[in-house]
Order: sequence, then C-alpha cells, then structure tokens
Amino acid sequence: MRVELWGTRGSLPAPGTETTRYGGNTSSVLVVGSEGEHILLDAGTGIRPLGLALPEDIARLDILVTHLHMDHLQGLGFFPPLFGHHVEVHIWGPPSTTMSLHRRLSRYLSPPLFPVRLRDMPRRPELHDARPYFRVGSIRVRADRICHPGGTVGYRLTDPNGSCLAYLPDHEPALGQRHFPAAREWTSGFDLARHADLLIHDAQYTDEEYPDHVGWGHTSVSQLAALASLAEARQLMPFHHDPSHDDEQLDAMTAVVAERAPSVTLLPGREGSRLELAPA
Repeated sequence: MRVELWGTRGSLPAPGTETTRYGGNTSSVLVVGSEGEHILLDAGTGIRPLGLALPEDIARLDILVTHLHMDHLQGLGFFPPLFGHHVEVHIWGPPSTTMSLHRRLSRYLSPPLFPVRLRDMPRRPELHDARPYFRVGSIRVRADRICHPGGTVGYRLTDPNGSCLAYLPDHEPALGQRHFPAAREWTSGFDLARHADLLIHDAQYTDEEYPDHVGWGHTSVSQLAALASLAEARQLMPFHHDPSHDDEQLDAMTAVVAERAPSVTLLPGREGSRLELAPA
C-alpha cells in the first residue's frame, strides 16, 4: 500500500513562505493498493494537483470523505477527473438518517457557492453511504463514527498483505474525559487506530491552545501522543495542521509528540510525503 500526502492543512488553506515544508493545501491523501486501487481520503484543496498527477489509464477512483466541512470538500469542484470521461468516480461519505449524500454535497456544489451543480458535471460520480464495512477492490475498509461536530467518520484501510492505515484527520478523543486516555472501550477512534501500521491523525492544537477550543473537534499534541500509545500504533503522522501554525511551530509540536510517545515511530505530516506501507 502506497500513501501519498497532497494536503495536510486543516480548517483553511495556508499557502505562503512560512508553510512551504508542511504545506498549505487542506486534507487530501492518496492510497494506492497492491492491486492498483486508487483511493483518495478527503477532497480538500490538495486533490486538484493530485488529480492532475494521476495516470491516464486509471479506470476507477474512490473518494472516501470523512465529513462535509468545507476544508474537506473544497477541492471537489476542481478535481480534473470529474470533468473527463474516461474514469469512473465513486464518492463515499458519512451516512445520515435525514438527508442523502447527494443533497448534502449539493449544498456546496451548486449556486451561489459554486457555479456548476454536482448533477451537471461531465463525469457524474456514484455516491455511497460509508457502511461500517465495505471493500474497494481488494482493500477492506472500516468506517466508524468519531468525535467531531457534524456527522464524521474515520477510516481504517487494510491491504491483502495485512498492512493497515488508520485515517482520523478531525477528531477530539479527549472530549468529556477528565483524565485522558481512559478505558479503551470509552475512547473514540480506538478501534480504528488499534495496531495500525500508520495512524494519520488530527494534531491541530498545542497543549496551551486546547483549553480555549474544547468541543471544536480537534486534538492537542499531548492527547495525540496518548492516543497513539494507547492504540499501540506502529507509526504516527500528525495531520490537519492549524492554518496559523508555521513550519517552525509545527517542528516544535512534532517534537512534543515524539517526546511523549517514544514507543511510536513519528513521521511528520508534510505535503509531498510518500511512503510504502508494509505490515509489521
């Protein structure tokens, strides 16, 4: 399983000279399976350059959306394969009992917010509710609700060779807990992250910032270290960087995670990173 980071920022794109190493595009990750599956995790602004770089002979693309906040959808209207005719596009999103995924996506992909309606795109995507368990080709996918405002799911992808990726870009596992972490069965996201070969996870706040943002749906660096250690993840990639944090501050935050989770191999969440994921 190959993993490529095309957007690592959270909340708002943050281009500029002070964010060149970690990147300014919002959440977008490409996963290429061992049997050629191409899966995109979220549709932030990073999927525009990602779409331009995709091989032309791909027959199918699957986009797994964690939730419908704008920073995870903003690139969808500019995704080149939706304006072509040679690739089959499937979009999976969190289920709702009150509104279809098409209707929810159309709130953004329609005037006045966007000039082209979802139904009018040349390559109209197939839409699916993300069931608890489903497959994309040979890759087994688990989707589970996690703690973040609005209907939000995290994803766990397992390749036939056993390699496992957990993706929880917006997540507040410590919400409502006086002491974190508590028991595993009461920890949001634990089942998705447990024993993951790579955990890509929200790391939006410093420990000093978090008390002013309780309930906003994001994680502090110390909480991330605690969760990764509790889940016994093999490798950890901090993600969903706050738009106000420059490269130097993210270096310092990454160092805090490394110090507090010494048993986990730390990989900085930088746009442009690429790694081959193999089971332990």
